[in-house]
Amino acid sequence: MIYAQVVVDGLIVGLVFALVAMGLSLIYGVMNIVNFAHGELMMLAMYLCYFLWAGFGLDPLVSAPVAAAAMFALGVLIYRLVARHLLESSMVAQMFATFGMLVFFQALVNFFWKADARTIPDNWSTGHFSVGGLFFNGPELVAGLGALATAVALFWFINRTETGLALQAAAEDPQVARLLGVNTDRMYALAWGLSAATVGVAGALLATYLAIYPLVGANWALPAFVAVAIGGFGSITGAFWGGIVIGLVQTVGGFLTSPSYKLLFVYALYLLIVLVRPHGIMGKR
Repeated sequence: MIYAQVVVDGLIVGLVFALVAMGLSLIYGVMNIVNFAHGELMMLAMYLCYFLWAGFGLDPLVSAPVAAAAMFALGVLIYRLVARHLLESSMVAQMFATFGMLVFFQALVNFFWKADARTIPDNWSTGHFSVGGLFFNGPELVAGLGALATAVALFWFINRTETGLALQAAAEDPQVARLLGVNTDRMYALAWGLSAATVGVAGALLATYLAIYPLVGANWALPAFVAVAIGGFGSITGAFWGGIVIGLVQTVGGFLTSPSYKLLFVYALYLLIVLVRPHGIMGKR
């Protein structure tokens, strides 16, 4: 039963990794830009949820839509001010620009709120329960289920709506998409907004049980990069399954050895995938 518990815990964590990774893959798939500041957007959403809880008593589950909307607006703003000017730039310039945003957001938060860790101790999902001999932590389970629901909604939007299909067209061939009447500039802004909104939801869900501090985003964004690489850059479906794999690998690996070594297995798997299938499991050659 203990092994079943470990697998279930890995799946729950993997769902959150999957949501974060999907946002990363969305931007790369549409614009071929790797957003190194992705984790910092999640960190900003966590701070927003904290201050909404501290100032107005709003539970993070209630403020999740607010965080998603705020991050969507910030994502569009980042595209308008920074990302749109990187479309014709080299990959090195793109990397330095988004890494610069990472440093900027971390320094900004550290300047205003210092490095002190903040928590939201009591929220609607607080508690523990067991089902069939398996034990569940309320906030972690709600975070996993919320991440799954958001991922399903994102899949539906991209594959079942006219706007989502236009977004895919802009990603596949921008020139042909323009000839068909698709406003690619608007689609690029939408991609950044959706990417930031998904990680904003992830931040709200994680704020129910994680400490909030300026560097918290890196703990989730870095493994999410690995999930995207495993699934295949540009593949949202691949990013989802890559996140699940990452959650299972780090949880099982940490259980069999030590929690301090859990990321070692994640990066070892990444190296194996790079050597065997550089384009990822579901990536295009």
